[in-house]
Amino acid sequence: MKFITTIRKEGVPDETRAIDAPSRFAVYDLVQKEGGTVVKLKESGAHALPAWLSISFGTGVKRMEIVRMAKNLSAMLNAGLSLARALSVIERQSSNKSLKAIAAGLSASVKKGSSFNEALSAYPHVFSELFIAMTKAGEESGSLSNSLSVVGTQMEHSEELVRKIRGAMIYPAIVITAIVIVGVLMLIFVVPTLTKTFTELGVQVPLATQVIVAISNFLVGNIVLVLAGIVVFVVGGTAFVRSKQGSNAVLRAALYAPVVNELIRETYSARAARTLSSLLSSGVPVLEALSITREVVHAPVFARVVEEAEERVRKGEPLSGAFAEHTRLYPILMSDMLAVGEETGNVTAMLQQIAEFYEADVSEKTKDLSTIIEPVLMLVIGAGVGVFAVAMIAPIYSLSSAF
Repeated sequence: MKFITTIRKEGVPDETRAIDAPSRFAVYDLVQKEGGTVVKLKESGAHALPAWLSISFGTGVKRMEIVRMAKNLSAMLNAGLSLARALSVIERQSSNKSLKAIAAGLSASVKKGSSFNEALSAYPHVFSELFIAMTKAGEESGSLSNSLSVVGTQMEHSEELVRKIRGAMIYPAIVITAIVIVGVLMLIFVVPTLTKTFTELGVQVPLATQVIVAISNFLVGNIVLVLAGIVVFVVGGTAFVRSKQGSNAVLRAALYAPVVNELIRETYSARAARTLSSLLSSGVPVLEALSITREVVHAPVFARVVEEAEERVRKGEPLSGAFAEHTRLYPILMSDMLAVGEETGNVTAMLQQIAEFYEADVSEKTKDLSTIIEPVLMLVIGAGVGVFAVAMIAPIYSLSSAF
C-alpha cells in the first residue's frame, strides 16, 4: 500500500514523498525512526474523485462485530488457546461472511509466520490504526490478550457514545421529515382547491395567503422539477456532509450553536482521552500514541490540537500545554486534570478518568437534549400550523362575513 506523506524535520523544509507500507501506523513508525514527524498522510489515489464525492460505503463488518471479536480473542488467549486457533474459532462462530473471510485470512497469515498486527494491516478499512497499534504493542510486550481487551472496551465505549447521540437526533429528524411531507402534500392537494374557490368568488386574499398560493402553484406546475430537486438536494447534501470538507464545515458551524457546541466538545474530549489512555496503558510510546490519537479524533479542528501537543512533547514540554491554550475546543477540566496527572506521574489513569467523566456527562446531556428538543419542536409545529391556518381561514372568514 502506498501513502503520500509530508514529513517535517527540525531545521529543514517539509518534505513530501511516497512511502510503501502495510498501514498508516507503519508509516508513522518509519518516519519517527528517521527522526521526523508526519504532518500529512493520505493513501495514494484515495482522492481521485472530488472530495465532495468521496463517500464510504462500508466494509461489510460492523464496529460492534470487531468489538466482540477483540473481546472473544482476548478471552480465548487468556484460556491458553494459540492465536491461530482462536482466529479459527472466530471464523467458525461468525455468521457474517465478510468477517469469516477476514478471520480466515488472518489465521492463514499468522500460521505462515506473520505477526498479528502485520496480518491486521492487510485490512486497513476494517481494523483502525488504534486497533493495529495496540495489537502491535501487546505483541511486543507479551500481553496481547490484555491489549485486545483494552481496545475492545475502548471501541465499545466509543460506539455507545455515538449511538446515544444518534438516538437523541432520531426523534427530531422523524418529526421534521413528517412535517415537510405533510406540508408539501397540503400545498399540492389542499391549497389548489381553496385557491379555486377564492378565485371563483373573487375574494381579496391577504399577503400571507398570496405567498402560500404562489408556492402551491409553483409546486403543482413544476412537480417533476421539484421532485428532482429534492433528490439532488438529499443526495448532494449527504455527499457533502460525508466528505472531509463538508463534515468539517458542519462541525465548525455546530461549534457556534448553543447546547450542541458543549456536547461536541465533550464528545471529542472523551474520544481523545479514551484513545490516548488505551494506547499508553498498552505500552505504546507517547509520541506514537499522540500520532494515532490524531488519526482517531479525525476532525481537523480537534486533531490540530493533538498535533500541537505531539510537537510540544517532542520538544520536552508538558502534554497539557496545548490543551490549556485551546479551551474553546477542549474544556478547561481536561487540561487541568492532565496537568495533575503529569505532576503525579499518573497520566494514563487521569486520562481514563477524563474519558469516563465526559462519556457520562455526554450521556446525561443527550437525555436533556431530547427533553429540550420536544417543546421547541412543538412550538415550531404550532407556529407553522398557525400561520397556515390563519392564511387560509382568513379569506373564508371574510367571505362568510360578507354573506
